[in-house]
Amino acid sequence: MQSLIKAVAKFRVDLTFLQCYDILKFASETAYKTYEDEGYILSKTWTVKEILDWTRDYFKGAGVERSRLEAEQLLAYTLDVDRIQLYMDPDRPLDENELNNFRPLVKKRKSGQPLQYITGQVSFMGLSLKVDERALIPRPETEEMTEEILDGFRDYEGVKVLDLGTGSGAIAIALARFLVEPNITAVDKSPEALELARENARRNDLEDEIEFRGSDWFSKVSGNYDVIVSNPPYVPSSKLKELKEEIKDHEPPEALDGGEEGTREIKNILDQVESHLSDSGTVFLEIGHDQGEEVKNYATAQSLSDVRLIEDSQGTERILCGSKGA
Repeated sequence: MQSLIKAVAKFRVDLTFLQCYDILKFASETAYKTYEDEGYILSKTWTVKEILDWTRDYFKGAGVERSRLEAEQLLAYTLDVDRIQLYMDPDRPLDENELNNFRPLVKKRKSGQPLQYITGQVSFMGLSLKVDERALIPRPETEEMTEEILDGFRDYEGVKVLDLGTGSGAIAIALARFLVEPNITAVDKSPEALELARENARRNDLEDEIEFRGSDWFSKVSGNYDVIVSNPPYVPSSKLKELKEEIKDHEPPEALDGGEEGTREIKNILDQVESHLSDSGTVFLEIGHDQGEEVKNYATAQSLSDVRLIEDSQGTERILCGSKGA
């Protein structure tokens, strides 16, 4: 930039003021864009508030939906503080080491990598879980299904639970924490996902409270359970390419692909679930937003009773619930 200014000054007799201004303006914008494209932040002293504002705008331009929230979460992770601390000390300057740690995280998020995979963690029902590309990122709908189970079984002791396709172990771990002395089995056909689930159980001091087992749904499961719960794949195969890049390019496709109509794995579970329910047992399945009536009718045809659909916080039917038939 300095050499360009000198060159413009040297030949200023041949340039009008506006031409000089346009050259310097173009050079400045190009330099800024180069930094931006590389995910870097221009060299200066940045306060917490300034870096949050800059990152919010940067994410917004990249199409990140919750740009402010994700900027806060990334910065809080970088500084190893709670998000509230960012607002308690907004004029705190960031040192060079903190900026150097923050820059590559911003670049990763802009490229489409999920925030949770960048930080390697997620909060589920108030529990800290490790997440990576071995399993799906737990989502609010799954928390709501877990809360439904707790609402119905919190006061019972020794509830026997089967978590099918446990993934990160989120559901099993939350139920182990909040139910009264439950007996929990968590299965998954993916050895990698099972190892992640075990890591999360250890992380929350619940490893001895959950039996983890390799099984493709019920293939290696015996006995009867008071609660059978699953968040199975339910995205139609033809819709996978329409998912957000951060989902289709990073989360395991086998945990998303529900076959041609999206209900293949839901129906596989319903075909066998009654024979694994105790006399008062209940099944809870997370389903796609437009699959309610189809899977409700299918569950009823499998002799389940009291089959109902439960809405999520957005008013969408996302949970199928049914009990063993009389």
